[in-house]
Amino acid sequence: MAIQLSTVLRTAMAATYEVTIGTSPYLKIYSGSPPANCAAAASGTLLADIALPSDWLATASAGAVAMAGTWAGAGAAPGTAGHYRITDTAGTTCHEQGTVTATGGGGDMTIDNVSIASGQAITVTAYGRTMPNA
Repeated sequence: MAIQLSTVLRTAMAATYEVTIGTSPYLKIYSGSPPANCAAAASGTLLADIALPSDWLATASAGAVAMAGTWAGAGAAPGTAGHYRITDTAGTTCHEQGTVTATGGGGDMTIDNVSIASGQAITVTAYGRTMPNA
């Protein structure tokens, strides 16, 4: 039998994202595939380094949490977005990484345009996390 978690526990787990990572973390968008894990050195070209809002996640509900506010910034280098990392407020510790696709592309995070130019406006269009068996 698969492990089953209560909705209360799943929601509490989802609520720890913002608490653990902290207020005002950074979203770093890179070209290429993500490294093996968050502890590995960053890979690809850093295309954008976006300061997220101080209250960057909505209130957790039913074992899930979604982005809050506007996640937007500008391209720092040209390239095709392939993955992202969310780091602490200092921008040094990776707490989550995943794939980036254009809106509707099915990535772990979607942005309005994966073909990034220097100075180009970038907007995250979808991001959320759902805890196990939610």
